[in-house]
Amino acid sequence: MITFALDATPTTVAIQDRCFTQCANVCYIAVTSSTETFVTRPNQRLLFLLLACYAVASLVHFVHNAEFLRDYPGLPASWSRGGVYLAWIGMTALGSIGALLVYRGRESIGLMLLAVYAVLGLDSLGHYVVAPLSAHSSTMNTTILLEVGAAALVLLEVARRFFGQALRRRGQIIR
Repeated sequence: MITFALDATPTTVAIQDRCFTQCANVCYIAVTSSTETFVTRPNQRLLFLLLACYAVASLVHFVHNAEFLRDYPGLPASWSRGGVYLAWIGMTALGSIGALLVYRGRESIGLMLLAVYAVLGLDSLGHYVVAPLSAHSSTMNTTILLEVGAAALVLLEVARRFFGQALRRRGQIIR
C-alpha cells in the first residue's frame, strides 16, 4: 500500500503523477480493447466517445479522491478509500450495463440507465456543497470539474437521443 504525505513535496508530486499516468494507461487499454465493434456503428460513435471520456474523467477523480480522501474538505470521516473505489465500480457498472443495452438495441432502458449514470457524475458537485471551491486544491477542482463536465455532455447526448427516439416513434422527425 502506498501512503501519501499531506505536503506537496517533490516525492509526493512524483507519486501523484505516476498514479495518474498508470490510471490513464489502464483506461486506454480497457477502452480500446473492448470497443472495436461498438465504434463500428456510426450512430453509436458519439455516445461511445462521450462515455469513454466520462469513464476516464470519473476514474481519475475517484482515484484522486480515494488516495487523498482526508485532504478533501468536509467529507465524512466514515468514508474509506475502499468505499470510494467500490462506489466508482458500482457507478461504472451501471453505465456499462446501459451502454451494453443501447448497443444491443434496447435503447430506451439503456438510455435511462445512462442518464442515471451521468447524473451520478454530476453529484460530484456535492464537494462544493460541503466546502467552497476555494477550500479545494487546484488538482481537486480539476478532477471534480472534468468529471462533472464529461457527465453533463453524456447527459445531453442521452437526452438528445432519448427525445429524438420518442419523436421518431411519433413520426414527427423525418430522417
